[in-house]
Amino acid sequence: MHQHLLYEIQKQVKLSENDINLCYKLFEPVYISKNTILEKANHIPKYIYYLISGFMRLFYYDENGYEVTTHINCPHGFFCSYMEFLDQKCSPVNVHCITNCDVLKMNRSDYSFMMENSSAWKDYATFILQKSLDYNENRAKNFAILTAEQRYLDLINANPKIINHVPLQYIASFLGIKPESLSRIRKNLLDKC
Repeated sequence: MHQHLLYEIQKQVKLSENDINLCYKLFEPVYISKNTILEKANHIPKYIYYLISGFMRLFYYDENGYEVTTHINCPHGFFCSYMEFLDQKCSPVNVHCITNCDVLKMNRSDYSFMMENSSAWKDYATFILQKSLDYNENRAKNFAILTAEQRYLDLINANPKIINHVPLQYIASFLGIKPESLSRIRKNLLDKC
């Protein structure tokens, strides 16, 4: 499983043999069953995860007890409540495996060790943080200027497999709409074909 992560990293930074060895030493491969809550809200996140296969999401419960999905992750990528993981503070969100997932996980002390002992890993972490900020900025902008249908089309164009693996209520929540609105959007799109 480590090869997937190393392949992605080496697209951005050059890794030494020591950097590669750190990856094998500090990232633990884990299989996680569908519907597992990996990290619970109101707890300090223990791990950062690299998703090899499967689908995960971040969600919280609103004041009415409804689940609000804030992020859906498809393979391959890092996933956690990142700022709370770094600062070791309680996270407001749950980390949930939507499907069976293969992940690499790393705890906070090993993450610190890696950042202190590898400039390549530190550079890659900076790259990932920049990508995450860009993603969140675009997501906020899209919520402000795009219709629900446009947001749905953007999502399935970026991640076509999401429709086959992620329940529609999670997708609707992620898009900021009710499931019945998403059903209407999907029906309208089918009628246009």
